Amino acid sequence: MTIPSAPILAPRPTQRAKGRNVIAVASGKGGVGKTWFSITLSHALTRAGQRTLLFDGDLGLANVDIQLGLMPKYDLGSVVAGRLTLNQAMTTHPEAGFDIIAGRSGSGTLANIPLSRLQMLGDDLALLAAGYDRVVLDLGAGVEKTVRQLAEHAGTILVVTTDEPTSLTDAYAFIKVTHIERPGTDMRVVVNMANSTREGERIYHTLLKACEGFLKISPPLAGVIRRDLKVRDAIRNQTPLLIRSPNSEAAADVEALAERLLASLR
Repeated sequence: MTIPSAPILAPRPTQRAKGRNVIAVASGKGGVGKTWFSITLSHALTRAGQRTLLFDGDLGLANVDIQLGLMPKYDLGSVVAGRLTLNQAMTTHPEAGFDIIAGRSGSGTLANIPLSRLQMLGDDLALLAAGYDRVVLDLGAGVEKTVRQLAEHAGTILVVTTDEPTSLTDAYAFIKVTHIERPGTDMRVVVNMANSTREGERIYHTLLKACEGFLKISPPLAGVIRRDLKVRDAIRNQTPLLIRSPNSEAAADVEALAERLLASLR
């Protein structure tokens, strides 16, 4: 199956200037592998020579540190409370080599952060991002205002979906709300846990048809990640997939996606 070329609408000048190197990873619902993908993409970008920061922006259910088996001394909670700067809360994964700003695991308190404070946090992130080649922003699932406000700081948004009908419906809802609020946003689709590349392309076309029919936009396919038992094994062992099973199908798919993404963003 051939994926039709889908032009990306040119963002407004203010959008182009803000967050050019920030890649937000979003999903309409939980359970689609968004955080795992954010971690693996960050690692793939690092392996491609990019100085990369992974920012855990899931303010309600942060778990980047848990998936990586890290126990950071500081997290985003200390930053929001005004005790630390973002730079001071940063830690580095010892093997993968990318930097991380962890959220507050097991606490939903950050989900209720005032929007004014969230705006300041986003502005601080934009300043910190200037020191990196790429910043991967792992957003919370859904279309809540806190999620959308953090997403405003990204130049590119990768919307992760699976073949589940609710996942596709919620991915469409995220794309719709973002398109209404920020016309011309560079949004691309990632199909995760597909039984095959061809199946992933079929899933993408289902979402694309809805976007073209109702929104008159054509978000392109960023990539398909095949279902792989090695992913579950890596998460269970709290080890990045590209370290534990670098030759697995899912690892190859994410690295290929990262390569194409970098080529398109140059």
